[in-house]
Amino acid sequence: MSVVRRAIDSATATLAEAGIDSARWDAEELAAHLTGTERGRLALLESPGDDFLGRYRAVVAARSRRVPLQHLTGAAAFGPLMLQVGPGVFIPRPETEALLAWVTGQRLPTRPVIVDLCTGSGALAVALAQHHPTARIIGIDDSGTALEYARRNAAGTPVELLQADVTARGLLPELDGGVDLVVANPPYVPDAAAVEPEVAQHDPHHAVFGGPDGMAVIGPIVGLAGRWLRPGGIFAVEHDDTTSPQTAELVCETGLFDDVTARHDLAGRPRFVTARRKGRRG
Repeated sequence: MSVVRRAIDSATATLAEAGIDSARWDAEELAAHLTGTERGRLALLESPGDDFLGRYRAVVAARSRRVPLQHLTGAAAFGPLMLQVGPGVFIPRPETEALLAWVTGQRLPTRPVIVDLCTGSGALAVALAQHHPTARIIGIDDSGTALEYARRNAAGTPVELLQADVTARGLLPELDGGVDLVVANPPYVPDAAAVEPEVAQHDPHHAVFGGPDGMAVIGPIVGLAGRWLRPGGIFAVEHDDTTSPQTAELVCETGLFDDVTARHDLAGRPRFVTARRKGRRG
């Protein structure tokens, strides 16, 4: 058995003891990261380098303390993208890929205007730029740290990034009635909800928790979508799996939207609401 394989087996046991469900996957991902190879090629490695074992033990120890895997590798997969992430930015989740898949299946104008609220690492904005290369795309977040990551991820794309509070009244009136798509993955976890240590200790609190019922930021976002979208424009907002009815009701109560629909993520949980701005496109 190779040095790498023995180290991975030992790391798997350590991570499993720490309560990490994906222990084998994480052990292999960390080994692949340190050796600069792919997980599928680890078995072919005979000599990973003199300093491998020391470095590997250090990152495995960090992971066993529930430091997120993505912080240790510096990257997170999201749809077709591999994004740079780290301390101070929300790590994009697979659940949001369901929202992305739905949105990219919708018909938009040739040169659409798209706004991604609470953009974080820029995950949705950059993925949508790849799908709509002629679009004007604006990503908005209130965190300067998050936007530093978003700028790296958006390099070479037309994505524009803006630091602003999406709950501020009267935000960007120049967009009123001129946007074709508004997407948002806001902080929506209820404040008292139990979360994994990786989230509680490492994700930015203000990017995760959305008030007592998780709806504190969703309300203002619904208002922005109603104001910014042109007739026929599309809105999609992610929410906690406990607040689908409340989110749909908020959208309906504006009286500005048709086709308000609660949708599920890839695991079958209620995850996002979509709607279309009333009126015909000009």
